[in-house]
Amino acid sequence: MVSRTNVGIIGIQGAVSEHINIMKKALKDKKLDGDVIEIKNRSQIDNIDGLIIPGGESTTISRIIYKSGLYQKIKNKIKNNELAVMGTCAGCVILSKNIIDNTKDVKNLKVMDIKVQRNFFGRQKQSFEKKIEIKGFKKPYNALFIRAPVITKADGKCKILSIVDEKIVMVKQEKMLALSFHPELTNDLRIHRYFLDMI
Repeated sequence: MVSRTNVGIIGIQGAVSEHINIMKKALKDKKLDGDVIEIKNRSQIDNIDGLIIPGGESTTISRIIYKSGLYQKIKNKIKNNELAVMGTCAGCVILSKNIIDNTKDVKNLKVMDIKVQRNFFGRQKQSFEKKIEIKGFKKPYNALFIRAPVITKADGKCKILSIVDEKIVMVKQEKMLALSFHPELTNDLRIHRYFLDMI
């Protein structure tokens, strides 16, 4: 664990402010010094220890990451083991190596040994909450799924942390964490605390 923990949230689209707020609470809860920074350009990546790619529209977020130069900078820092990363919902899609039926609309980082299917759990109207079991958590976690993807395959160094109805919804690989759901839309700090422990 570094002495000061700075966490960046990709600030292009999606639940950015919600991630910022809950991460600030998690830092305070763990009594850690650090900042939470909204990431808009590639130079900011040099000043962070952890990065969150939030939910939103995976096509839009990934394209802007790619065009801004953030894409290669993030990928290099992950490759050099210099950055912990969490992807939630759309962020999970962007971290994956393979996307089912991707027509090259999504510029995924291809850093996690997972295959995903976008919008698996349905459209906005099919959003739902469900108590799920997460490996290492003593009590169930109330997860919120909104236009959520599913992880259809996890192999290599990727470890499955949670399954819903025989479908993978949370995985960890080295310093990377991918979730189908939205932990930032709850008051439960455990996933953001868990991510801080990975930094």
